[in-house]
Amino acid sequence: MTDRFRRVLPGALPVIAMAHVPALPGSPLYDAEAGIQGAIDDVRRDLEILVEEGVDAVLFCNENDRPYLLEAPPVHVAAMGRIVGELAPEECPFGVDYLWDARAALGVAVATGASFMREVLPGVYESDMGLWEPDAAALLRQRRAYDAGDLCVLMNITPEFASPLGDRPAGTRARSAVVSSLADAILVSGAMAGAAPALDTVREVAEAVAGDVPVILNTGATATGIASFAPFIGGAIVGSDLKRDGETWGPVERERVRRFLDAARSA
Repeated sequence: MTDRFRRVLPGALPVIAMAHVPALPGSPLYDAEAGIQGAIDDVRRDLEILVEEGVDAVLFCNENDRPYLLEAPPVHVAAMGRIVGELAPEECPFGVDYLWDARAALGVAVATGASFMREVLPGVYESDMGLWEPDAAALLRQRRAYDAGDLCVLMNITPEFASPLGDRPAGTRARSAVVSSLADAILVSGAMAGAAPALDTVREVAEAVAGDVPVILNTGATATGIASFAPFIGGAIVGSDLKRDGETWGPVERERVRRFLDAARSA
C-alpha cells in the first residue's frame, strides 16, 4: 500500500544498525562530566564502524534514557537534534527514534533530514512507563503539515516493556495498522531490548500484511538467528548483537558487525 520503505531501502533484507545515544541531560544515567560532546564522541565511534562495515542504514535512538519517558522534555529534543545533526552519515540513510515520544522523533527527523523514524503506533498499552496511548492520526497529520511526506514511519505494534490492551492477535493489529493507520512498515519486537519475538508471531504478522508493507524484525536480531526469520521479514534492526558481549549498552565491535552482516546477507 506504500512504497516509502522500499524507496529508502530497496534491498531484499536491509540491515538497519542502531546508533545508541547515551543518556541525555536530566536523565538518571546522564554523564554530566562528559556532557553532550561526550555523547557525540561515543556515538561517532560506533557510527564510524557501522558505516565502514557497510550497514544499509543507521537508526539514532536515546536508548540509555532509562527509565523512559512518554513525553520528551525540550532539552532532549534539542540534544537529539544536535547529536543527529552533527553525526548524520552521508554514506547511507538514517532514521530517528525517541523512546517513547513519537512527536519528538518526528521533530528531530524533520529537522535533521532523516529518511525514516521508528515509534510505537497505533494502539493502547500497559507498560513500564504507565498507560500508553500513541496517536497515529496526529502524527501523520503533523508529517503532512511539516511537508515531510517522504518520511517513512516504521510502526512498532509489539513494543518492548509493554503489552497491548485488548485481545486482538498480533496479525489482526498489524493488518489494521497498515489499512487504518497507514504504516509504511510493521515492526515486531520481543519483550525487551535484545530479546527476539516468537517466530510464530513474526510469521503471523507477515501473513497478515501479505506483502503490502515490509515486516521488520525490531529486536533480537542475531547472527545465529537471522536465517530463521529471513523468510518472513523485509529487513532487520539490530543493536545488541553488534555490541561487546551482546550487551545493549556496550560499545559496537567491528568483528560482531561483520559477523552479523555476513549472516544477514547469506540469509
